[in-house]
Amino acid sequence: MARRDAFTEHFLRRAGFGASPDEREAYEDQGVAATLDEFLAPDSTPDPVDQYIGQPGFVGVTARTPFSPNSLINDARQRWLFRMVHTRRPLQEKMALFWHQHFATAYGKIAGALGAPAAARVMAAKPSEDPVRQRGQIELFRQYALGNFRDLVIEVARDPAMLVWLDGRSNVRGRPQENFARELLELFTLGVGHFTEDDVTSGSRVFTGWNLARVGNRDDPDVQYSFAYNANQHDTGAKTFSFPIYGGGSRTIPARSAQEGQQDGLDLINALAAHPATAERLARQLYAFFVSELTAAPADFVANVGGTYLRSGFDMRATVRAVFESPDFAAPWSMYARYSWPVEFVVRAIKETGWAGFSVNSALAPLVSMGQQLFEPPHVGGWRRGPAWFSTGAVLARASFAATLAQSQRTALRDQASRYRQSPQSLVGFVLDRLTPTRFEDGPYADLLAYVQAGGEWTGSDAQLLTKTAGLVHLVLCSSEYQVA
Repeated sequence: MARRDAFTEHFLRRAGFGASPDEREAYEDQGVAATLDEFLAPDSTPDPVDQYIGQPGFVGVTARTPFSPNSLINDARQRWLFRMVHTRRPLQEKMALFWHQHFATAYGKIAGALGAPAAARVMAAKPSEDPVRQRGQIELFRQYALGNFRDLVIEVARDPAMLVWLDGRSNVRGRPQENFARELLELFTLGVGHFTEDDVTSGSRVFTGWNLARVGNRDDPDVQYSFAYNANQHDTGAKTFSFPIYGGGSRTIPARSAQEGQQDGLDLINALAAHPATAERLARQLYAFFVSELTAAPADFVANVGGTYLRSGFDMRATVRAVFESPDFAAPWSMYARYSWPVEFVVRAIKETGWAGFSVNSALAPLVSMGQQLFEPPHVGGWRRGPAWFSTGAVLARASFAATLAQSQRTALRDQASRYRQSPQSLVGFVLDRLTPTRFEDGPYADLLAYVQAGGEWTGSDAQLLTKTAGLVHLVLCSSEYQVA
């Protein structure tokens, strides 16, 4: 199919992970406005995508034992990639990835504390499939993907994976542990420059007693970890901050009884969610994720999106809508003004190239080499983005993955390219339309053409199509024109 709507392509790359040729055509017919409405209401779209895992017609998964994404992290990674390829709720998955970066939590440390199966469960389990209805962190992000930010932060503060990751279990009266409070202030809400070291200390005292309960033996496959408030471990004294906590301007959370102490955390999170610095920080993060990493968020964008966040009562659906309806998102300069994260590159490449007989398991090792392993951000700040994705090794990993994927689809690509066999130019046009890279300038385009023409006179035979179409797909996927979205 020929490319006919650049803005729809732009929207699908940013609000989702690109689109297969059939999906792109359907969304172009529907129009961006209606598609945005659909994407912003994921609960209105049936989502049986996990039921398709292992079925013909979908990208494959590979498992040595029965596929167990609720207890094996390798399988959980495959399930998430599968969902990114096939979900009918792409913005929900994209926001889950956004929150995974924002509240970066790594499986490795949790596995060391709880054991591998339990760690996989607290990171990825679906309650509907879990014997004790454990909800993994990524399911939390999916549930609150476009929900209320304050509610999400409260759930994160109580999340078993986060309680292990930022050492909430050791935050007790008389010995406050600062890790969660520091990241809550620095990374999750206000940002650097808007809080003091005394705020970190007070914040850590607020969350004393927010702990983790274990039901069952650690080695029991059904062992359950859940949030538990331990009043005996709570610091009941007053806590004072450098910013207002309450509407009247008071900066002090009053002394409370131990039994009422959990309210301290709710009061602090309410104040942080309502702080203008949080609104501005979220607006900037959303700009980098959905609009451009190449330029700083303009002041009017921050004011508009941050203002929407505050006026809507911290509603992310309204806030994200403001991003996609902003003049900045629609501006021609924002198209391809963002580097593809490794997982975005992999999923888009699969969707646009094809997946017959291909397993997402084949993408896991290349993703590590590209610098992004799902459920394993390198530190609390998440992954370094932008040009940092493109080390020499990472670029080679992208090229190697592109070759593997293209070769796996060579027969299907040959068949689909058969209508374009009349000339090398026609074949190159077919591949560039199918893969939706940014424009190839004259020089790089001539290189693609020369590749097709190399090796003898072009006849458009099946043998030439088999080799050259897959080769062209490989070249385009690993080109600089394809690494931006």
